[in-house]
Amino acid sequence: RFLTCGKPGCRCARGERHGPVWYLSVSLDQSHRTGTTVPADQLEQVRRGIESYHRVSEHLEQISDINRELLRRAKGPRRARKKMRK
Repeated sequence: RFLTCGKPGCRCARGERHGPVWYLSVSLDQSHRTGTTVPADQLEQVRRGIESYHRVSEHLEQISDINRELLRRAKGPRRARKKMRK
């Protein structure tokens, strides 16, 4: 990401933006996000953390799929519903 600082005499006011600036954005839920800049010396550590998060998330999704299937099997076969008369 390349940024401008807003100072009229700065080089970014002439088109040479500051950067690159690395930014980590996190979704807390569907309507809330937060973020912070990442210092260059921590970039690789943050990338590894993101990769770890994605791996854990994939494993949790697989576990959830297995649990849903176990619950479905425990319920037994579904019976046909009777239609209600008006």
